[in-house]
Amino acid sequence: MKKFFPVYVRVPLIFFIVFALMEYFIDSGDKPAFVKFPMVALFLFVFLFILIAIEITLSAVNRVMYQLLSPEEKAQKELEESLSFKESTWFKNLMHKLTKTEPIEKEADLLMDHDYDGIKELDNNLPPWWVYLFYICIIFGVIYVVRYDVLGADDQEMELKKELAQAKIDVAEYMKTAPDLMDEKTVVLLTDAPSLDEGKTIFTTNCAACHRADGGGQIGPNLTDDKWILGGGIKNLFHTITNGGRDGKGMIAWKGTLKPKEIQKVASYILSLRGSNPKDPKEAEGEVWVDDSAPKTDAAAAAPKDTTQVKK
Repeated sequence: MKKFFPVYVRVPLIFFIVFALMEYFIDSGDKPAFVKFPMVALFLFVFLFILIAIEITLSAVNRVMYQLLSPEEKAQKELEESLSFKESTWFKNLMHKLTKTEPIEKEADLLMDHDYDGIKELDNNLPPWWVYLFYICIIFGVIYVVRYDVLGADDQEMELKKELAQAKIDVAEYMKTAPDLMDEKTVVLLTDAPSLDEGKTIFTTNCAACHRADGGGQIGPNLTDDKWILGGGIKNLFHTITNGGRDGKGMIAWKGTLKPKEIQKVASYILSLRGSNPKDPKEAEGEVWVDDSAPKTDAAAAAPKDTTQVKK
């Protein structure tokens, strides 16, 4: 085999196989493993050094062993090395184990009595690889029938349906908590101080030019009163910031600049400005917005009682 895979082919081939396996099994992200982990590079260097050392040692041993051979053994070894690939002893032994073929000299012993227009039939054994493969197919068929037809295991169609159903459940769960998939239907009002502070920073950076830093309104409307042009509340405000204001004269859509989580924070901060009474605010625009989803109060219970009624 060595003459078919000389040392200058064998050493690089073994090295790059080990290198490829390490790159495949070691999770190094977007960088090669030997770059991200210096120990991998050190291991590869040591492995290559040992591989070359082994080849040098084996070559020296072979030379010494060859010198110890008798002239007849040297001639026999040279003869074997001069044979072609198919004529080599190991190849013949391998093919005989796989096929169990008989030498052509023994064909007379294999002849059968059948004769079809001069065509004679040989009683050759089936190749072992074919026999073993046939047995494996029988065993596989029995296991398959027992597993799916007797025990009722899930077939491919049922497995696909279950995986698709589970995928829908996983996507729904992810949608509940994924900030970047938030929309006006799932957004909720934030009231914690860190979120409002971040919302204030976003507002100051992107919105203060039109609404003033205090929200009192300039080019854009006043954001501190009770009136809204496109509806108040966190859901309406999230929709307005995301998709923009009125066509032709409203603000731009910020969905290409701000992430949904950032829009949620700035909308929550804007709603916290209600009633802050900034200096010289712009005149209120729009209509008073009432949250229809807020719980209704009992008007009868809230009406003042007449304390002048005569007690009986």
